[in-house]
Amino acid sequence: MKEPFNPDNRYGDDKVTEACGLFGVMDTTGGVFSGDYVIKGMTNMHVRSNGLGGGFAVYGLYPQHQDCYALHIMYMEHAAQHETEELLKLAFRIVHSEAIPIRETRGIVNPPAVWRYFVQPVPAKEGHHSDDDYTMAQVMRINLTIKDAFVFSSGKNMGAFKGVGYPEDIANYFRLDDYRGYLWTGHGRFPTNTPGWWGGAHPFSILDWTVVHNGELSSYGINRRHLEMYGYHCTMQTDTEVDAYAVDLLIRRHGLSVETTAKVLAPPLWEHIDRMPEAERDLHRTLRQVYGSLLLNGPFTIIIAHNGEMIGLTDRIRLRPLTAATKGTLLFLSSEESAIRLVCPDLDAAWIPMGGEPIIGSLHRPLPAPAREAQKLGVV
Repeated sequence: MKEPFNPDNRYGDDKVTEACGLFGVMDTTGGVFSGDYVIKGMTNMHVRSNGLGGGFAVYGLYPQHQDCYALHIMYMEHAAQHETEELLKLAFRIVHSEAIPIRETRGIVNPPAVWRYFVQPVPAKEGHHSDDDYTMAQVMRINLTIKDAFVFSSGKNMGAFKGVGYPEDIANYFRLDDYRGYLWTGHGRFPTNTPGWWGGAHPFSILDWTVVHNGELSSYGINRRHLEMYGYHCTMQTDTEVDAYAVDLLIRRHGLSVETTAKVLAPPLWEHIDRMPEAERDLHRTLRQVYGSLLLNGPFTIIIAHNGEMIGLTDRIRLRPLTAATKGTLLFLSSEESAIRLVCPDLDAAWIPMGGEPIIGSLHRPLPAPAREAQKLGVV
C-alpha cells in the first residue's frame, strides 16, 4: 500500500541529514549567569535529537577550586571506581572528591555513577613538559586501561555534564540550575553511525577543551591515527572525539592560532587555494602538507570552547547549519536562529557565517562583527 504524502518529507528521503542541535552562549566580559539561555535554546531544538545523547559544558563554575583539574568520571561498574581512585591517589594530590549531585529525572534510565575529583599533579612528572601534558596522559591512561571507567571532563574551573537522554533531561538530572558560568555550550544528539551511550554523548573534552558537533566525519580513521602519534587515544566510540584532541594538539601544543587551526580543519578547496595571492597560497599549501591528516572531511558544524574563548566553525561548504548573533557583550552560536531569538528577541545582529570561517568569542578581543558577505545577503 502506498504511504500517504508527508509534506515534511516530500521527496521520500528517510535519512536525517541535518540532525543534532548545538547551542553556545558566552559573556565576553566574564560575567557569570545561569544556564537558562542554553537549556531553553536546546529545548527549543528538541526535535533535532532523539533522546540518545545530551550534554553541556560550563566554564567558570568552580571558582573555589580554580587551581585544580576537575576530573569528571563515569563508572559503568562499581569495581572500576576503586581501581581508578587507587591510580588517582598515586598520580595526583586529591584536594576534594564527591559524587556529582543529581536529581531523579523521568527519562534518565540506568545511569552510571558519576563523580568529580579536584586534583593537582604530583611534583614528579618525568617525561612530561607541563602539568597539562601530565594530566592528559593520566586521562588517557584511565580511559585506555581501566575497564568501565571514563574521564569525560578534565579542565580547570570548567566541567562537562552529559548522558543518554534529551538535553533538557540531562540538565535537570545534573541540576545545572544550581551552576553559574560565563560560557555555556549544549548538545542534543541524533546518532546515525555510532552507538548512543553515556560516554558517547557530547561534549567531548580533553583538559579544558570541549567540542559539540553536528555532522559526521568520513576522515575519522586518518584523523585518529594521526592523533595517536601524539599520545591521544580514542575510546568513546564516536567520530567527534577526534575534534577535541585535534584542537588541543594544534592550539595548545603546537601553538597555532584559532584562525590558522580553522585553515587546517576546514581548508579551502584546492581550486580556491591555487587562485590565492602567493603568500596566502604558500601558507595553505604548507598547512595541507604538514597537517593533511587532520583535515575534517565530511559535513560538520562544531562549537569549540576552552577557558576564555568560544569558537564556531562549519565545514568549508557549510553542509551543516550555524547561526551567530550578538547582544551587548553576549555571543550566541546555534544550529537555529529561532533558538537564539527565543531567549534573546532583541538581538544587535544575527548572521550566517561563511563555510570555514571561525566565529570567535573571547575575553581578550572584541565581539565578532558580521562578515561583509552576510551583510550583503541582508541576514544581519
